[in-house]
Amino acid sequence: MTELPEQSEVPIWPRFIPHVLQVLSDGSIVRRRDLVARVLDSAELSESARAERIAVGDGRADNRVGWALTNLFKAGWVERPERAKYRITPDGLKWLRENPDAEPDFGDANRLFKEYWPHTQPQHGESAGIIADAATESEISPIEQIESGIARITEEVADDLLTRLRDSDPSFFEDAVVRLLLAMGYGGAEQRGKRIGGTGDGGVDGVIDQDALGLERIYVQAKRYAAHNSVGREAIQAFIGALHGLGANRGIFLTTSTFTRQALDYAEQIPTRIVLIDGTRLVSLMVAYRVGVQTTQTYHVVEVDEDFFE
Repeated sequence: MTELPEQSEVPIWPRFIPHVLQVLSDGSIVRRRDLVARVLDSAELSESARAERIAVGDGRADNRVGWALTNLFKAGWVERPERAKYRITPDGLKWLRENPDAEPDFGDANRLFKEYWPHTQPQHGESAGIIADAATESEISPIEQIESGIARITEEVADDLLTRLRDSDPSFFEDAVVRLLLAMGYGGAEQRGKRIGGTGDGGVDGVIDQDALGLERIYVQAKRYAAHNSVGREAIQAFIGALHGLGANRGIFLTTSTFTRQALDYAEQIPTRIVLIDGTRLVSLMVAYRVGVQTTQTYHVVEVDEDFFE
């Protein structure tokens, strides 16, 4: 089932319905951008809530006010007498007078606006559960539906990546993490990095040269562990010893599992700079920097350019 973004301070879009109508209740014609600003003031949104952004970069609050405005326009509660400008209608005023203290939720939105939403008919073989999910998706903005869908796909890909890394050959995994670090910008434009794992590796699996002469080096340790086999403090201590033997003071320890609390605390306390990357963060970085994954489809989201009509 589609879920709204977690820990958002921005109210769900139905909560903005009374604020939009209240701002327009004097019958004046208000330009869209001014209307959105006044609605956010009416809702008393905090600065942190106004600063929230969705994946495409738009303000989350602006997006949800826009979705409320879209539904109000479809229902005939507001109208557009001029380009990019809005005014309340008698139906909108009637609802506001009858519901002065309303705080609509998704159930109210479904009751008020469902007839104006696109109707999705079940295809052969679809279950009631799938249709219920479709109805739920109609309650959130299309952009947030896209975000939620992409998040689900990304999570599935990340899980698949982690499984494949755990099942891979150790040398493949060591090479993969070096390629990731190079993709992240370590090693400079010349991509100065390599896997050095194997017999006689000195306790490290890879090295990244931060300058052309190799004066600044970052050493890498890669542990391909099962999910239940956490990396403990002893492994971190061994890596520190290997770094000291190489005269190095910086390193990155990556694993397909997790780190114990003792390992995390130890890495924080020692003067040698060690970055610990567990399996979850590892695959997240691989997805972000397109290592081991590829873009299969690109969608373009468009909206009316309000400035064009002003």
